[in-house]
Amino acid sequence: MNSTVTRYFEAFNAKDTDAMLECLSDDVAHHVNEGKIRIGKALFAEFCTHMSRCYDEALTDMVVFVNADGKRAAAEYIVNGTYLETDAGLPEAHQQTYRLPAGSFFDLEDGKITRVTTYYNLADWMAQVSA
Repeated sequence: MNSTVTRYFEAFNAKDTDAMLECLSDDVAHHVNEGKIRIGKALFAEFCTHMSRCYDEALTDMVVFVNADGKRAAAEYIVNGTYLETDAGLPEAHQQTYRLPAGSFFDLEDGKITRVTTYYNLADWMAQVSA
């Protein structure tokens, strides 16, 4: 199952939403750091479109952990980004750059991601883009 998570993050860094979607179950539960849980690939794709418009991000220093039965995984990484377009309710975008530790947690079944939960420190991000 580690390969599914690795492919998911490789697709993220390649800015290939279709390849990310291939790693997900049809009814994937997407738990974002701030906001409601989104169920299904269509809502995940909408989220990715929004994020790509507002942020240009690449993940580095990736470490992936998988439990013994391959049904749960976690990843820790650094988000290296540029704030491209003002996101609703957040500071105004001026092409600010940021570097932010983050983590994701996964449920896996039959080679697909059924849940992805992402966490980062929003206050840290706000301080970086507001400086």
